[in-house]
Amino acid sequence: MEKHDGPDSGRVRIDDPWYDALASGWGELDGTGAPAPAVPPARREQEDRSARASDVYLEVQRSVAFQEVRSRYRRFVIPSVAVFLTWYLGYVVMATTAPAFMARPVAGAVNVAMVAGLGQFLTTFLFTWAYARHARLRRDRAALDLRWDTQELTRGVAGGER
Repeated sequence: MEKHDGPDSGRVRIDDPWYDALASGWGELDGTGAPAPAVPPARREQEDRSARASDVYLEVQRSVAFQEVRSRYRRFVIPSVAVFLTWYLGYVVMATTAPAFMARPVAGAVNVAMVAGLGQFLTTFLFTWAYARHARLRRDRAALDLRWDTQELTRGVAGGER
């Protein structure tokens, strides 16, 4: 058992890496002939804190601000993924079902398949840029505020201050 200075002196810390559960007397008789409690009181306090912390996260998840951030995310991502997958599958289908069209020259040795293939790379970069821009302008500030609020609420639960 580690000694601490202050109000918690003498209390066993379960998160202490040097704490040996087997040497703490678990499973032994407590002197009255009954088995000692399997879980020390400090552990129950920790479980109560984690239960309260999970309540904080559930409260934040149910909040209007969180739902708005999720809604903005979905309004951008679902159509973007649908457009990108359609474009990609269209390229694959055209390459397999219309090889004559894909082999048609555009400029010199460059054909339709090469232009479409390079277009795949270009649209990947464009979607990545658009996603990062959308996140920065529409979601990041609100998500950061939610993260800050969540940390403040859980800090109050864990530290007993509010």
